[in-house]
Amino acid sequence: MEENQSTNRWAKFSVNIKKIDFFLSNFFGVSTTEKIFFTQNLSVMIKSGLALDESLESLSYQTKNRYFKEIIKQVKQKIEKGIAFSDSLAMFPKIFSLVFINIIRAGEESGKLDNSLKQLAIQMKKNHELVSKIKGALIYPIIVVTAMIGIIIFMMVVIIPQITQIFESFGSKLPIATQILIKISKFSSEHGIILLIGFILIFILLIRLIRISKIKYFVDKIILRIPIIGGIIRKINLAKFSRTFSSLLKTGVPIVETFRLSALVLNNLAYQKELLRAAEIVKKGESITKILKESPILFPPIVTQMIDVGEKTGTLDSILEDLAIFYEEEIDQIMTNLPQIIEPILLVFLGAGVAFIAIAVLMPMYSMTQNI
Repeated sequence: MEENQSTNRWAKFSVNIKKIDFFLSNFFGVSTTEKIFFTQNLSVMIKSGLALDESLESLSYQTKNRYFKEIIKQVKQKIEKGIAFSDSLAMFPKIFSLVFINIIRAGEESGKLDNSLKQLAIQMKKNHELVSKIKGALIYPIIVVTAMIGIIIFMMVVIIPQITQIFESFGSKLPIATQILIKISKFSSEHGIILLIGFILIFILLIRLIRISKIKYFVDKIILRIPIIGGIIRKINLAKFSRTFSSLLKTGVPIVETFRLSALVLNNLAYQKELLRAAEIVKKGESITKILKESPILFPPIVTQMIDVGEKTGTLDSILEDLAIFYEEEIDQIMTNLPQIIEPILLVFLGAGVAFIAIAVLMPMYSMTQNI
């Protein structure tokens, strides 16, 4: 009897753990790494002759993410009911992007689903590597800036008020720099919560404003013209554009749809609008090179020249893949050197802040020693 009760309790506990695991998986979603694993393995299974539903069944067992596991099972069930694979995936837009779905659809229509999945896995992997490199390069500057802000706040709220009491006890006139520092310190100590709330509200307001299409378009255009930063942003967008465009062409997606889908992958609204405009013009039979040449800031001569060669030789997909590799390698080099480039700039700002505080504190001390 006790053994049965213990077994029932353990069963209930296991069920609850599974429910919690499913909830957390649903909350955090499906990572890019998991989707790459799914796409790569599905391509291999189909190429080896395994049926699509059997492949999905196998992958549902291999997937650790319970939320993704449930989605794969649902996709399999829909396929067994006669719904196309691409249409089944389209029912889960939060997991599978339009680019993902359209590449799958092109593979279904051409009878080369395994090849489409392979191209899709390559494209996802390269984009994931690109994003990871960018994030990795920004970690160091973010840590340094956070530390700088933390040190300044600590000095203003804790250290400076104690020094201020010493200065005020002497009753002598303080230098302007010291007076400014004391006022900032007092305001920070007395209205710290208001300042924190104010900064948070301003941050939220800026995020909301940037999400407005017209403002974001204006900001994105300005960013592209900023020295150094503009060049990096341009290369990132060109790498993504070239990689996605190449993958879509290789899988047989129509050229107009290729432009539209490539626009969705890019974060910069200036690039998005240009590609959507190109999608409308290319319908009339205009060459891609001629369209993109009209925006030299977004598409530099090296890009349009290579695309021109690709159009004339019928190797546009391969040319764009080479272009993607070229920009990905450049970005990799930039991201590797970025901490070394940013470090001196951060040190200058940190040095300037520390120097101001040091001068503001030492000047009245020097005056006091002179008067003794």
